[in-house]
Formats: sequence, structure tokens, C-alpha cells
Amino acid sequence: MQTGGEHTSTRVDEPRRPGLVSPVEDQRRTTMAMRLSEQQREAALAQLDGWSRMVGRDAISASFRFTDFNQAFGFMSRVALMAEKLDHHPEWSNVYNRVEIVLTTHDAGGLTDKDIELARFISRIAPDGSMAAL
Repeated sequence: MQTGGEHTSTRVDEPRRPGLVSPVEDQRRTTMAMRLSEQQREAALAQLDGWSRMVGRDAISASFRFTDFNQAFGFMSRVALMAEKLDHHPEWSNVYNRVEIVLTTHDAGGLTDKDIELARFISRIAPDGSMAAL
């Protein structure tokens, strides 16, 4: 069912019907991201203050603390809008004023440029002092 935008929602077992998404969105969904090499990971992480590699996973994570739930939820809303634009969605959780974010590219089996791009955006919009030590 189309709801006025170019994004549609279908059940997992329902086949996609042609014409429901734009050609640009279709191309974005079919472009496979390549996993970063060890050297690329290290270089990217060196430029991402507050993000760290996860033990046992090819992923990066960061933790944020805000003044209250309203500020945390507003931050998550901004991240969600960019994630949708990039067609790349974080694993995350929110408890009151805390937001925990994990980034990895599931279809590539690990860390890709998509994760680094989203992490840079997240770091850029996070209020000063909101990144918490893990």
C-alpha cells in the first residue's frame, strides 16, 4: 500500500510489486557495500571520537547521554531521518536519557563505508558532551 511518499511498507513474505519504489531507491537497495579492510577500519576509527570497535563483532558502537528523554528522542529522530535517506539503519536502544548505537552492515557481514558515513553524521549532530564512555 502506498501512503503518499515514495516509500512503501510490505510484509516480509509479500513480493515487491514493480513501480512502488523509485528507480533511485531500487538502485540504492541493490548496491552491495564492501567490507572495510583492517587498515581502512583503523583510519576511519582514528577520526571518529567516541566510537569504538565491538569485541566479537565487525561493528562499531557509541553511547550517548542527554539531559532528558525529550533530547534523546529528538536526537534519535534526526538520526532516523538520515538513516532512512542513506537506506542504512542502526541497531540501537534508548532508556530515558541514554542512547546506545551499534553500526554494522548486515548484508556485507561487517563494517563498511555506510557505517562510517552514518557514524560521522551522528557525531556531528550529537550535542557537545553527550558521548558517554563505554
